[in-house]
Amino acid sequence: MARVTSADVARESGVSRTTVSYVLNGTPGTSVSEATRRRVLDTAARLGYAPSAAARTLRSGRSDLVLCVLPDWPVGPVVETMLDHLADDLAERGLSVLVHHVRGDRPLADLWRAVTPRTVVGLSAFDPEDVRAMRRAGIQVVDTSSDEPGAEDPQPHIGRLQVERLVDGGRTRIGYATTADRRVSQFAEQRLSGVREACAERGLADPVVLPVDVDAASGMSAVAAWREAGVTGVAAYNDEVAFAVLAGARAAGLRVPEDLAVVGVDDVPLAALAAPPLTTVTQSMDREAAYLAARVRAALDGGPPPKRPADVPRIVPRDSA
Repeated sequence: MARVTSADVARESGVSRTTVSYVLNGTPGTSVSEATRRRVLDTAARLGYAPSAAARTLRSGRSDLVLCVLPDWPVGPVVETMLDHLADDLAERGLSVLVHHVRGDRPLADLWRAVTPRTVVGLSAFDPEDVRAMRRAGIQVVDTSSDEPGAEDPQPHIGRLQVERLVDGGRTRIGYATTADRRVSQFAEQRLSGVREACAERGLADPVVLPVDVDAASGMSAVAAWREAGVTGVAAYNDEVAFAVLAGARAAGLRVPEDLAVVGVDDVPLAALAAPPLTTVTQSMDREAAYLAARVRAALDGGPPPKRPADVPRIVPRDSA
């Protein structure tokens, strides 16, 4: 789709390109009537005009900017690690990364029009109208949410790995420590589906599912309920939830893993320092960051996007299970 230019706005408004430039740039000291100014602005909005990001970058002389749009997710060690590696990879090409955490209803257009990035990277799907507007402005759009439509979702596999580890350790009654954070409920439900499938395949009862906040009191309450139900192994949504379960087990005087085995997800740096060290499932954030960087480079160079590497989660065995 051809990018809308200031000439298009001028032609549709019935004014000169100079007048369009004065209005759109807010040039002080010019004699443009309010009616003309409003007509130009309305026409620009109707046509979807936005100044070329590349041209504004050349005029300002600043480094190329990559805008990374994060969904409304909690920002923990995993996301921080991925962004850190992404920034390192793109810095080698002279690109700077600006991270935007989506909060509230502010339109994305307000942001990209203000900062004029060279590329916008999305970790979840963009609104199609936003994509069209950014591309009209000459901005490369990298939407990583749908680039591999046939790829297998790794989240259920994570839950299956957790159950396999617990069952291999002799656990036959499984609990699932989910999160009450609705922002990540999709991930929690997908992992839980894998836990349920693995339990069913092994002839085990459906897991006892309880929400656990990241604090000792919540962990202790959940542990008491699991013990009442005969649970001897817990698969946690992530490592932070697993830490709360470990704290609850200690407060209840239980031994881990003898009385209650626990498996987390993410392999955050503190997992190896937990008491006892936490068995967990790891996903390669380095690999994901390298893939995102390669997508940005391909967009800048006009080449085909790279294929997403197969995400194969694996167990990191430690003392908690």
